[in-house]
Amino acid sequence: MTVKEIAELAGVSIGTVDRVLYKRGRVSAETKAKIETIIERYQFTPNPIARRLKRNRAYHFCALLPQRDQDAGYWSQILSGIEEAAIEIAPLGVEMEIIEFDRYSQEKFQAAAAAILEKKPDGFIFSPIMPDRAGPFVKEMQQAGIPCIFVDAKLPGTDPLCTIGQDSLRGGYLAGRLMHLFAGKITKPVAVLDLHGEDYHIIQRTDGFLRYAGEHGFPTLVKEYSGYMGTEISVEEISRFLRENSELTGIFITNSMAHRVAQAAKERKKPRDFLLIGYDLVPNNHLSLREGWIDAIISQHPEYQGREALLNLYRHIVLEQQIPQKVEIPLDMYIKENIPL
Repeated sequence: MTVKEIAELAGVSIGTVDRVLYKRGRVSAETKAKIETIIERYQFTPNPIARRLKRNRAYHFCALLPQRDQDAGYWSQILSGIEEAAIEIAPLGVEMEIIEFDRYSQEKFQAAAAAILEKKPDGFIFSPIMPDRAGPFVKEMQQAGIPCIFVDAKLPGTDPLCTIGQDSLRGGYLAGRLMHLFAGKITKPVAVLDLHGEDYHIIQRTDGFLRYAGEHGFPTLVKEYSGYMGTEISVEEISRFLRENSELTGIFITNSMAHRVAQAAKERKKPRDFLLIGYDLVPNNHLSLREGWIDAIISQHPEYQGREALLNLYRHIVLEQQIPQKVEIPLDMYIKENIPL
């Protein structure tokens, strides 16, 4: 199906079809409806290169995400997915710019957010962690008419084009179920190391775990590290926690830092006597799981999240296609026996 064929079917000129496709110039409501019906019936998609030429500039998208080395390299995996998709669509007139910020510095986040606002991109990708900072920024972008896709996390009170991520409440509940399956009868406490507890999705993971524990009657101990002193939790801090809580059935750590719990356990120079469940198959967690120092990891498939975020932004803005409001990432679980080589 071509623009010429649409024009012939509608009994109008190519210029009229062009005005409907690219929303410029006047067209009667009746003619517009006739053309749109044909477009829908034949699933016509405008040529993105032609669209770029008509607007005399490339489409410019931005991603605002934490530094790729933070959270044990989790963000590098999301960014890899975005960069892979960016290579695919670059010939179609899409420029992708990535801006990284230090998630432990409010000033650096504000500077990065201001840079995005100044650039006025056609659309942007964002992980709305740190809701006290992310909320006002997202509202400013929406007021400027710049559409957004969220990855990794949700942010109540906002209205992105699409949210790509897991159901964090169910993820925490799954972690509780896994802990119960591995341990059997639980009489000693299970600790929840609640890292980045100010983030909505982390709160949901903790709540899901505690819900399962409450339903099945096993004791828990929650240790919060909200906004942890401007840096990631250290092995020394975990070692101190283990010394102070020597009688544990297991530990659920709510983000990608399970490998640091494993390292603290190694340094005790005795067999690990507690179960360990965490999130994200980052390299250090992959190694600790393979070596038997972590029992299970829930994966969020960050590369897929990043890739789908950019492709959905492209589909919506460039191709003007409908995209889903939510892309739910499955709650995949890895143990030593099924870990990817």
